[in-house]
Amino acid sequence: QVQLVESGGGLVQAGGSLRLSCAASGRTFSSYYMGWFRQAPGKEREFVAALSWSGGSTNYADSVKGRFTLSRDNAKNTVYLQMNSLKPEDTAVYYCAASKYPTSRPSDFVSWGQGTQVTVSS
Repeated sequence: QVQLVESGGGLVQAGGSLRLSCAASGRTFSSYYMGWFRQAPGKEREFVAALSWSGGSTNYADSVKGRFTLSRDNAKNTVYLQMNSLKPEDTAVYYCAASKYPTSRPSDFVSWGQGTQVTVSS
């Protein structure tokens, strides 16, 4: 399985931007369907976005459509989540995850990073 490490989280004011990165180890990174999830205190982990191995097919939660953009660089074994127009309700721990097939269900993802905190102040 692939190992994942997220980075790029932090504190930002509402309306600001952050870019999260997910670095993967493993030669088979390019074959995985990659996703981002988030979990706020007291809430369940929720799907944010995911994309195919080629990057040509993306899927976004309605809550982030038009604001977040997901991309991947298979040569660098890295996935990026560009987050613009951030809102206080985007505050959560963000997790990168890998799946063997297209899905948005957390239980289908076989590898997870440790998470990175994103805090959006009002």
